[in-house]
Amino acid sequence: MSTQQGTQPGRQYDPAPTPGTPAHIIRDDAEAIVAAQQFAAYIEQDAQERDEKRILPWKELDVFSQSGLWGVTIPKEYGGAGVSNHTLAQAVVTIAAADGNFGHIPQNHFYALEVLRVGASEEQKKFFFDRILKGERFGNALAETGHKDFKRRTVLTREKDGWFVHGKKFYATGALYAHWIPTLVTAQEEQGENRYLVIIPRTAPGVTIIDDWDGFGQRVTGSGSVIFDRVRVEPEWVVPFQSSFERPTTIGPVAQILHAALDLGIGHGAFKATLPFVREHGRAWIDSGVSQATDDPLLLDRLGDVYVRLRAADLLLERSAGFVDRAQARPTEDTVAAASVAVAEAKVASTEASLLAATRLFELGGTRSTLQEFGLDRYWRNVRTHTLHDPVRWKYRFIGDYVLNGKRPPRNGTI
Repeated sequence: MSTQQGTQPGRQYDPAPTPGTPAHIIRDDAEAIVAAQQFAAYIEQDAQERDEKRILPWKELDVFSQSGLWGVTIPKEYGGAGVSNHTLAQAVVTIAAADGNFGHIPQNHFYALEVLRVGASEEQKKFFFDRILKGERFGNALAETGHKDFKRRTVLTREKDGWFVHGKKFYATGALYAHWIPTLVTAQEEQGENRYLVIIPRTAPGVTIIDDWDGFGQRVTGSGSVIFDRVRVEPEWVVPFQSSFERPTTIGPVAQILHAALDLGIGHGAFKATLPFVREHGRAWIDSGVSQATDDPLLLDRLGDVYVRLRAADLLLERSAGFVDRAQARPTEDTVAAASVAVAEAKVASTEASLLAATRLFELGGTRSTLQEFGLDRYWRNVRTHTLHDPVRWKYRFIGDYVLNGKRPPRNGTI
């Protein structure tokens, strides 16, 4: 699809994207940061147009894949860079500041890579890591639409003539652009229900991807529906999931640090947009006693407040990444709990700072900042949409319980 063509939600997609030129292999953390900066500069120039016209970024995603950034968390022993979590988070911040959609699309890609690293067989790791390093992309089909009845959930059945997946998912961010769709399924077994991650080719017969995401933010993330109509799957595509939460692993902290980095990146993008707008279009308030907005004392106060909060969130994110690194190297009840709490602290700070930055953009820019020609509302819409993913009110609760009572937070991917 041409990047000059807008689309309307509701379109079904059957053709699969095909990898183009084999992806570049990034070798270390420094190279990953440079690649993120270069890609951010590339996507920033057309971010407003993509948002306004809902242009699906096929070309840009191929550039993203071929940059090698989608393979940076693959361990060195499998050919990847094995970058630190701080490098991963900083890359997401950098890219999301340029366009929040591109910080979001690969979020569950990296999540699935961590599920593989933690729980997959050696053969599964070699196979899927190699495909990613060659430029293929994971999407996701994790979230249900509220079905508690087993019969209405996405299920894996083992029958005489094969294994099959049947069900429907929503909020399937990245599935639209993916080569593989990691899908959370429930299976009925002798010991009861069990959950698995089945990594399904998007070309498998019975897979239908519908571009029906119509949220007011994150408009081109492809976060719509995926339908599985008796999709035959190979046992080699089935990865343990539930068991990876029955022991201390870093799946949850890795997922959450990505969410925090995405939010923080959008906040930085909003702040970056605020500065030139105030300089070029801002007006000093009549009672300020100054003639220029850049000298308005209350404007400077509010601007300084946003800057400090963003910088504090930066530091909490960096701090939490160190906890996640240590937990990955030595996963125990204590190290994983400490990582989860540290990331929760960063997520609270990033949520509040980014929402404030997006709101202050209008407060300090004045009524003119709301004009459609500037497209500044995308920052607030994007960050407000994504920060709803996991409610920070629960993070406060788990942090308080940990600090006061020494109670470890639950291991379920949301903290």
